[in-house]
Formats: sequence, C-alpha cells, structure tokens
Amino acid sequence: MKLVVQVKLLPTPGQASALEATLRACNRAATHASAVAFAQGLKDRNGLQKEVYADLKAAFGLSAQPVVRAVKKVVDAYAALKASLRAGNLGPSTSKRYRKAVSTPIAFRPEAAQPFDDRCLSWQYDARTVSIWTVDGRMRGIRFACSPDQLKTLVQYRKGESDLVQRGGKWFLIATCDIPEPDVYEPVGWIGVDRGIVNLATTSDGTNHQGRRLGRYRRWQARKRAELQARQTRSATRRLARRAQKERRHATQVNHRISKEIVSVAQRTGRGIAVEQLDGIRERVRLRRDQRGTLSSWPFHQLGQHLAYKARRAGVPFLEVDAAFTSQRCPRCGHTERANRSDRDHFRCRRCGLAGPADVVAGVNVRDRARSAWVLVTAPAPSP
Repeated sequence: MKLVVQVKLLPTPGQASALEATLRACNRAATHASAVAFAQGLKDRNGLQKEVYADLKAAFGLSAQPVVRAVKKVVDAYAALKASLRAGNLGPSTSKRYRKAVSTPIAFRPEAAQPFDDRCLSWQYDARTVSIWTVDGRMRGIRFACSPDQLKTLVQYRKGESDLVQRGGKWFLIATCDIPEPDVYEPVGWIGVDRGIVNLATTSDGTNHQGRRLGRYRRWQARKRAELQARQTRSATRRLARRAQKERRHATQVNHRISKEIVSVAQRTGRGIAVEQLDGIRERVRLRRDQRGTLSSWPFHQLGQHLAYKARRAGVPFLEVDAAFTSQRCPRCGHTERANRSDRDHFRCRRCGLAGPADVVAGVNVRDRARSAWVLVTAPAPSP
C-alpha cells in the first residue's frame, strides 16, 4: 500500500531563498507548458515534452529532469480535470464552473508543490539531510526533522517521487512509501461503527467518541470567519484561508485519533471493523438552512478512509455494509419502524421492548450485517 511521510525541512536563509526561487521557476514553466498544451490540444506526455522541452530549459533556467517533472505535472493536472468533469464534480456542462474549467488553461500557483525524483533529490538518512537540485545549482546538506518511526519508514520503504511543499513560510518534503500489506486474518467477530455528527463514532461495544468538542470548535471558528468576512479586506481574506486550514487540520487529527483507537482494539481482540456505506448522503438528505453547514463540514468520509487504510496496514478485516434502517431496526427481533427511535439519543423497540442508546443499537446492526456479508465474501467460488 502507498503511504506518504511528511518531513520538515530546516534550511538556512540562503537555502530557503534558493528553494523558493526553484519552486517559482518550476511553476512558471508548468504554467507555460499548460498554455501550450491547451492551445495545441496536447494532452499526452511525449507530444507535449517534444513541443516545450527546449523552451522550458532556455527560458526558465531548468535542467533536463525538472523539465520532465514539470511536463508530467501538467499532464497529470489535465488528466485529473478530465476525471473530475466526467464525475460531475464541477456540475453540468452548462454550469459556470464547468465552462470556466474547460475554457481556460490550467494555471499553477507560484508556491504550488513540485515533484522531484531520485535524479534531482537524494536522501542522507544517517545525517538527516537531503541534497536537492535548485536553480542556483545542487544544494547539499539541507537538514530535515522527523520522528524515529517516520525515519524508519523512509529508510525501509521510500520509493518514487517526493514533493517539495512550502506552507506558511515553512518547507516540507512529502515522500511516497510503498509498504507491504500484511495478510488479513480470519476475524472471530466484528466491531460495528456508527458514524454521526453529535457522536462522531459509536461502536457496537458501547464506546462513544463524542463530537461535542469538535462542534464547539467549529462554531467558534464560524463566528471568527463571520467577523473576518465582514471586514472585506485582503488581510482578512488571507487570515480566512489560514483559519480554514487550521480547522481542517484539527478535524483530521481528531479522525486519526478515533480511527487509531478503533483499529487497535480490533487488532488486539482479533475482530474486524464494519462501517455504514454513506456514499451520496449529502445528495439524499434535505436539511434546514441552519443545518447545511454542519452536514457539509461533517468529516465522516475522512474517518472512513482513515479506518480503511489503518485496518489494511494492520491486517484487520474491513467491510462497508448497507446503511438502510440501521438506526430503526431492532437487533433482537428485527422489527423496523421509525417510531422505534423516538428521538436522536434513544431507541426502544415497539414490538419486543428492547431499549438502549440509539447509536449503540445502530452499531450492533452494522456488526450483524458484517457477519452475514463476511460469509458471502469469503465463500468459495461455485464449481462450474
């Protein structure tokens, strides 16, 4: 499986200046190549490289391999745009976003990330330094900082490109590591996970990861954003972007913590993890206006992704099951009725009288569906 490791670079002022000049030159070159690709309809790598190779080397001061990486970045950007248009992420073909995307060439920000391969970037793990190509020549001895676990992963599994990133005046290298996946064991049981807004994750064991603190944090950030938006200045716009990044990082850290705890419990007890399949929930649900922001900022998809990749890395079985009526079905008698869940927090079966926390009951239903689904997944193929 692919895993990325982010390390922080600690360049001197002179090294930082060379890195910034390199990043800007590469992105100017990529923007130029993108304009040529758009004007001439060149979307394949070989054709575009033949067209712009000499110009990028002469006009932007790039050597051979950074030119190749810049061209590859342009081709990948157009491929991603094509996939996004096909998936409908920019709306129908008559929408303003769609027309703007197809009518103008892709432009790259001056500080956009730039990929480097092993020909123009080398790692010295013992000294914790890197050597990287810049427009001012090869820059050696740039120190980096990371945790011991990250360093061990880099030494054993780093493979392919690494991206140079500037964020908030700081420099990072994001390296791709190809980690072997362990064999998935046969589970002795399942942990059903019900994802929600008030309770971010509730397991069938009764463990509840509340979203109350994250909700308060989001509401506080929303008030601050409203104050900044009312000013309508360029400084306020920059601060809004920084606040959005900070809020996103905070929610990501919460999801990492929750998913790590659930996967560790499953691995320790020899069980698998089952979650509801919530694809398309934003399109299916109609909400009041005051609830739309809460649903849009609900990080349920990211939590599912974290659970999936952490389970794969640990060899824990992972399943997505049908989410229909998991919060209304009685796990004991099977009676399904909306009245079984009279409010958000409580469940009481109208037929057999089973009662309990609604989210725990939903987690139990997810667990039971995973048991049935795993039998079908692992069943031997019928003989012809």
